[in-house]
Amino acid sequence: MTMDRTSNSKATSRRSFLAVGGVALSALTMGLSACAQEDALAQQAKAGDNKNYVAGDGSVTEFAKADRKSAVELKGTLFDGTAVAPKDLIGKVTVLNFWFAACAPCRVEAPLLEELHQEFKSKGVQFYGVNLRDEKATADAFDQTFNLTYPSFNDKDGAVLLSVSGIVPPGAVPTTLVLDKEGKVAARVLGEIEKSTLKALITTAVAE
Repeated sequence: MTMDRTSNSKATSRRSFLAVGGVALSALTMGLSACAQEDALAQQAKAGDNKNYVAGDGSVTEFAKADRKSAVELKGTLFDGTAVAPKDLIGKVTVLNFWFAACAPCRVEAPLLEELHQEFKSKGVQFYGVNLRDEKATADAFDQTFNLTYPSFNDKDGAVLLSVSGIVPPGAVPTTLVLDKEGKVAARVLGEIEKSTLKALITTAVAE
């Protein structure tokens, strides 16, 4: 069973299925079986609107522990050259935030992510940005502007994005994932986060 919460309190923003660029995402919802259907985000991704990114609607999906897929096979390299492997996710709650510097919602939520990073790092929660487009100098400037202390992957080759294929729609930036202590996706936020909502998702994962 999958439980949905929306940060904007609009029940109509809840989705049970997402298909983007031919990649189908099945999300289990209460009382509904998964079925093939294309939502507004998928349509926006295909149509394009000259923003150079797809803005999510802020919808939040939580995946019940019994319904989570296998652990994310995340492999990538941070901008500082550090390699991260799947074993580095085990035993810790991990927050992955997909971003790039020209994305306006990414700039809005960056300080909130840093605040949550500071709040939860003593509880064993690790934060990673996943930068999909920028050169190191641009990413470093973004970090300095918003005083970000957690690292980001240089994911121009799409390796990290590929590891969560079917969970993160291509081009949907920002998207934030909360991985449980087994490296499985416990929750997903499509679009700009609300601090209180992401805090609740992280707290739930830590308590498991």
